[in-house]
Amino acid sequence: MDILRQMFGNYCLNVALISWLSAQVLKTIFTFIATKKLNLERMVGAGGMPSAHSALVCSLTVAIARTVGVSSPEFALAFLVACVVMYDAMGVRRSAGEQAKVLNKIIFTWEKSQDAPDEDEDDMFKKDLKESLGHTPLEVLGGALLGILVAMLVSLT
Repeated sequence: MDILRQMFGNYCLNVALISWLSAQVLKTIFTFIATKKLNLERMVGAGGMPSAHSALVCSLTVAIARTVGVSSPEFALAFLVACVVMYDAMGVRRSAGEQAKVLNKIIFTWEKSQDAPDEDEDDMFKKDLKESLGHTPLEVLGGALLGILVAMLVSLT
């Protein structure tokens, strides 16, 4: 039990978790406002505004800077990981989401052109690919700013 007390007494870990949770809650609220439907998948799902990944890594980077300084190896590692995570969110993951949209449209068009559904059809064609995987630069920026704000607002003590 002492390890749990130590873990949850860790400023850097707490700030990162608060930032992630804040981003997920905001994402759920923004989706509700836009669609008028409560979609609880947004509490854990990838993609959308703000980027929870960006919020987490940026808050962790700022928290480490506040606790051990910007000249520390810990800060250097956190900063570089944050850069990679945000680049990946805007690049590879976003591209995969865009490709999923195209594939879903191709499959939908192909299915509409068929006379009768094939009962032996592979199950992989019966479900849509997830399209909301990555982020726009604005969503990444929103998450980064949220993470920085949380890290600055949460007290060190």
